[in-house]
Amino acid sequence: MDIFENIRIAIFSIRTNLMRSILTMLGIIIGVSSVIAIITVGQGGRDYIVGMIKDMGASCVQFSVDTSSASKTEYVTDKDIEAIRGLDSVSYVSPFNMSVGTLQSRNQSGVGAVIGGTNELASMFNMTPTYGRIPTAEECENGKQVAVIDPMTAYTFFGYDNVVGENISFTVIGGQTLTFKIVGVVDMAVLMKNSGTDMTEMMEQFGNMTTVTGGMIFVPATIIADLNGNAGSYEALYISASNESELESVGESTVKLMKVRHNNADRDIYKYVNLATYIDLLNTVINVFTLFIAAVSAISLIVGGIGVMNIMLVSVTERTREIGIRKALGAKTRTIMFQFLTESVILCLIGGLVGMVLGIGGAMLVAKVMKIQISVRFSTIAIAVGFSSAIGIFFGINPARRAAKMLPIEALRRE
Repeated sequence: MDIFENIRIAIFSIRTNLMRSILTMLGIIIGVSSVIAIITVGQGGRDYIVGMIKDMGASCVQFSVDTSSASKTEYVTDKDIEAIRGLDSVSYVSPFNMSVGTLQSRNQSGVGAVIGGTNELASMFNMTPTYGRIPTAEECENGKQVAVIDPMTAYTFFGYDNVVGENISFTVIGGQTLTFKIVGVVDMAVLMKNSGTDMTEMMEQFGNMTTVTGGMIFVPATIIADLNGNAGSYEALYISASNESELESVGESTVKLMKVRHNNADRDIYKYVNLATYIDLLNTVINVFTLFIAAVSAISLIVGGIGVMNIMLVSVTERTREIGIRKALGAKTRTIMFQFLTESVILCLIGGLVGMVLGIGGAMLVAKVMKIQISVRFSTIAIAVGFSSAIGIFFGINPARRAAKMLPIEALRRE
């Protein structure tokens, strides 16, 4: 008997006991669909989160000076920045500093965080203006009093979003006041996060104010350095590389260069953090979590396999006379075994294919609700469907062997 005849007989047997076959396949369907849906949504969620973090500028190095033990002469200078920019693989370098105080518009005042950087920092963090523009390299270098404002700050202090051309004043703690011309409106949530600024803490510092309004603006770093009493020097930098794989070497090279330029190689006052490592860590955590949930879901495949074996044993018992007649007519032991094994595999394979369709549909539905992009990978489908076929073979062997080992005379005696 060839394989096509076995398949025909198997399908006929499944159709003859359709309801029983459907209930038997249910465990396989649930297992395959849940595994495909979980892995697909997990991968899509991971790609979405990692992509979002990369868009926020995580593919860069954060360099900082230990201000508790370093003197101001050991801070980063403009000449240091130019030297760092000349290192291999460095694409962008920008100082990063901040100051807190009060912001004042024509009719509103409140707590203010002013973050300093350059146009290169804006490039690293993908700061795309909603209105206006980013300060130019010349404006940043010359310390022009221009600013980029966050949309929420614009609404808070002006009552509308396109405030390009308006003026806003900043008074640092201690008294000095500067007025900035707003040249752009940009979402700066990522800068707030990386600066470690907590608006609640800031408001508590200004508890005697009549308002608890808060906001943030972005200005050239040279201005903030002057306000903080560190004219021409900086405590922190952000550095990006032309290739993400070279970030680690860029960080190490920057530390070595600074120690050489400031002649303090014996002191551990410079450090760097490769922000891309956080992406790798997050990637690993999400993958492990997804695989764990998928493994738990795959237990239903084992349960479904046990159900298949149980039904196949029942089928062997019901078809005892059929087996006896076929063996009496000359059917070989391996032919009988292969027939029942084929039926078991087809049962699981159909369940796997149905589960695949439901799993992909479920993943697409979840992705639509979560508003994330997903891609169903062939490897995921192959693993799920292949595993369901393997379940059919593994749990079908015992019933098939039992059918094949029946003696014709004993099989024919049974009712």
